[in-house]
Formats: sequence, C-alpha cells, structure tokens
Amino acid sequence: MFRLAQTCEAIAATTKKLQKTSIVAEYLKSRTTDEAAVSAVFLSGKAFPGWQEATLQVGGSLLWRIVAELAGKDEGDLTVAYRKLGDIGSVAAAVLPERAGQGPAVLEVKEAFRQVAAARGPAAKSAMVRDLLARATPLEAKYIVKIITGDLRIGLKESLVEEAIAKAYGAALADVQRANMLLSDIGETLRLAVEDRLAHAKMRMFHPIGFMLASPIDSTEEGLSYFSEAAIEDKYDGIRAQAHVLNGEVRFFSRTRDEITESFPELPDALCGLPHDAILDGEIVAWDYPENSAQMQEWVDEPLAEAGEMKANNLGRAYPFSVLQQRLGRKKVSEKMLRDIPVVYLAFDVLYADGELLIDHPLRERARVLDGLMRAERITHHRETKSHRKSGQARLVFEQDNPENDAAVRVIRAPMFGASTPEELEELFVAARARGNEGLMIKDLASTYTPGKRGKSWLKMKRELATLDVVVTAVEFGHGRRIGVLSDYTFAVWDADKARLLNIGKAYSGLTDVEIAEMTHWFLEHTIEDQGFRRTVEPMIVLEVAFNNMMRSDRHESGYALRFPRIMRLRPDKSAEDADTIERASEIYKNQ
Repeated sequence: MFRLAQTCEAIAATTKKLQKTSIVAEYLKSRTTDEAAVSAVFLSGKAFPGWQEATLQVGGSLLWRIVAELAGKDEGDLTVAYRKLGDIGSVAAAVLPERAGQGPAVLEVKEAFRQVAAARGPAAKSAMVRDLLARATPLEAKYIVKIITGDLRIGLKESLVEEAIAKAYGAALADVQRANMLLSDIGETLRLAVEDRLAHAKMRMFHPIGFMLASPIDSTEEGLSYFSEAAIEDKYDGIRAQAHVLNGEVRFFSRTRDEITESFPELPDALCGLPHDAILDGEIVAWDYPENSAQMQEWVDEPLAEAGEMKANNLGRAYPFSVLQQRLGRKKVSEKMLRDIPVVYLAFDVLYADGELLIDHPLRERARVLDGLMRAERITHHRETKSHRKSGQARLVFEQDNPENDAAVRVIRAPMFGASTPEELEELFVAARARGNEGLMIKDLASTYTPGKRGKSWLKMKRELATLDVVVTAVEFGHGRRIGVLSDYTFAVWDADKARLLNIGKAYSGLTDVEIAEMTHWFLEHTIEDQGFRRTVEPMIVLEVAFNNMMRSDRHESGYALRFPRIMRLRPDKSAEDADTIERASEIYKNQ
C-alpha cells in the first residue's frame, strides 16, 4: 500500500495528463497482476469494482472519530487541519503519528474492505477501520481514507486509468474502454489486457453504462446548425433512468448509476415481457393520463407516427418534478401513493438488445430497434422476479383490459418530431412548454451513443422558468481546486413583511474565479458565526439566481426549494432590502 500511496502523491504533484498516465502505467507494470488489478480499482477512487453492490457504509463522522482517537487530538485540532487541507484523508496524514516500516499490502486492504462491507453495525465497522488505519503509515492512511470516502482528489479519473492500462500492456485504448464499459470492472479489464483477451469482454447486465449527455443551446437557429437531420423530442422534467431487462427481471438505474427500482415498483411489470434482453435509456416522470385511454394505446402501438402536436397531446402530460419528488428515495411506496402519483417510463433510446451492443449504431437505427421492442408482443413471465422480491412489496398489476386501469400504460415510446427551420423548431418548443415540459431535445439522427460524454450530437433547448433576487445568508468552503475559497452560497428571500429572511436554496456555480476570490475576502470580513467549514454572514450580498422549477420542501425555512439553481450574476446595484419576497416565490410556484 505504501508504494501505491507514493504513486498517488506523484500523480497529485503534476497537472500534466500524459505524465499522470505514465506514472500509473509504470506502477501497474511493476506489480503482480493481482496487485495491479486491485490497484486499478483503488486508483479509480473506488473500494470495489463498479459492478459489485458491496458498500463500506463508513461515513465521514465515523472516520473523523477514528482519526481523532488514533491521533490523540481533539476536534478543534482536526477542524483547523480540515479547513486548511479540505478532506479527511489529508487530515489523517497530517495528524496521525509516524510509525516505522510499511503497513498493509494492497491485497490486505482489499480484504479489509470486504470484511468492513460485510460487517453489521457501526461499532463493528469502526473497530475494523480503526485496526486498518492503526497498521498504516500516515501516508498510507491518507489514501485508505480517501478510497473509503470515494474521493482521491489527485486529478486522476477512471478514463486515465484506462489509458494507463493500454499503455502498460500494449493494448488499444478503444478496446480497454469498451471492455471496461461492458464489464463495469476496471480490475477485470486489466486482467484481460494482460492476457490479450479484451475482445472476450461480455456485457454485464444490471450495471449501468454511462449516460450520453446533451449540450445546452440558446436559440432555435443554433439548434439546427450542427447537423443536417434532427430528431426532436420533448425535454421531460423527471429523472433520467436506464432500464435493464434480462429474462423477465427489470431494474432501473439513475444517472448517478444508483439503483432506483424500489422507488417505482409498478414499472418492472411494464418491461419484463420484452421479447429480448435489452438496456433502454429514458426518463421517469409523474404522469397525468388522458381521459381517453384508446388514444393512449394508439400512441403505444404507433410511437413514431407522423402526427404532430395534436396526437402528442393524446399521450397525457407530465406533472411538475415537485410531484415526482415525493416518490424519490422511498424503500416502500404505499398503494395510495401509487394511485395518487402515477409514473411512466418514457423510453427514447436503446443501448443493447438481443445480445448486441447498439451504441455504435446511428440513432436512426437504434430508433427502429426501439420501435420494434415497444411494438412487439410481450412475453408473460409466471414468476416473481428479483426486482419485486427486493422491493418487499406486493405487485400491482395494471391490465389494459381492466376498465378501472385501462389508461395505466407504464412505458411509452417518447414521441419524435422533425423540424427543418428555426420557425418550426420554435413551434415545437412552445408546444412542449405548453405540455408542461422543460423544452426540447434535438438529436443528430446519424450520431452514435457516446456514454458519459457531452458533445454537439445531442442538444438541449430550454429557457429559465424565472429568476429571483436573493440575499446570501451563509457560505461554505469549496472542494478540489476551490479549497480555501468560499464558493458555496446559501441564499434567502424575505418573508411577506420583509422582517425576516427565509432560506430558499443553495448554489455554487455561475461566478468567475475572480468574483469568488473577491467575495471570499468580503465574507471573511463580514462573518457573523464561524462554524468551521461553514459561516453565517451579514445578509448584504444580493445575487440573481435562475432555476428550472420550484418545489415544496421542508429543507428550507421558506417551504420551497429550487431545482438546479445557478447564479446568474452579482447584483451590487441592489441592497438586501430590494431582494424578492416569499410572495414572489409562491407566485412562481403556482404559475409554473
């Protein structure tokens, strides 16, 4: 582990990508295959390969107590070190006592992590982590802690580890990337590279591929400027989800690659009968079904009909995200909530079907495959799937021939439109907004699916719901390159009488580095209470913030929360008294 920690220090000491890659490659070649495979996982900032569902469940507060105990320091000493260094791993290296020799080997750390993941209860986990760190040198402890927290902060991404594997073992980078994507295991990918067997990697289901991302655009003219043939879809205000279907089992994964199936137990039944194993890309939204269910079924049967706006409205429409939010993160969803907040899965892409990876196929071909899957006769699986067993809930079946639930179509092929002029695109945008959606997605029909990448093949066009003028009430030190500056701002609006400020949100993006540095100096001089990492400040700075929508929330005193807030600009021309009130926020909420 000492050699790996030294390697991490060398990686952190350079900003040059090629040098980082070379350092990793030389380290990997110097290790046995077993050590190199485990190290590749650790260098990716993970305790376990991506496909494994094991988690350490060791939080920051537990690590904080362990480090303080081993160092013989009080909380104040650790707080000072944390404010200077910015993460608990670096604090461990700074405060733990030196010890002679080296600590545990990489393979011993792997085994220790396995035991911690299997242990039940914080006391057992704490004892194991304490023992591991007690055997480590301060430098080793630094990176053991960083791996536990999942944040190495050495400027090394998994993509660079892939490059290092290709360099170390003479493999083609594209082959390494593809194998790692299929396996979701950088360690196993390394083993295949050593054996020159990368082409033998097979798709590992129920472990999500990275999501293709879209670039924002500002105008309809720009929306048609990057490619000649465009597929236009509504941009839905839900949560992006990847659906994996294998032998009647269905599981859903969020954009953060977390499994979310248990929050939507009615959705697996809608996909489990697909005629082929598949991976779909789509959006989960809270859905207001149309009164005429026959119209709904017509769209399910003919998802790409050249029908235009009128037929699109027959689909029903999405509720605001604030409605869907009530379903998120729940381990058990009541039957009442299933009835009151119905959801659908709007499928708009297919990444894998019938044993074939489709991401290298153009969108027009993937669209045809998806159409075929959605139209195909469903297979009936007469068994309880793992998805249902995991949710711990009774299955609710919504049959089309059931008069009470005949509109409950749970999976919809997202409609696609065409536009050849900015005027036509604007009409589609207005119609999408009228349906309650955020805007439009504009996609190149010739584009392949590029996991985890943002380019000009997919574009998103939306306009801000509104802006608020808010007052900064608290600030926090940032992370990474923003260690040492106050870059995360909590802000508020006034109550109806302008007697009290009510927090309504938090944002950390939008200002330049120069503006952040200037504001840090101001906030340090106008601190009301120093809470270590966080400070309450004099309520004098006004910001203009934009956001996608507003939702009810108990998180803030205002009773509202903003979705995707970002700072548009500082408003030095306004005093705190000029900031918006809760009445303005309420008005935006009602009108959205």
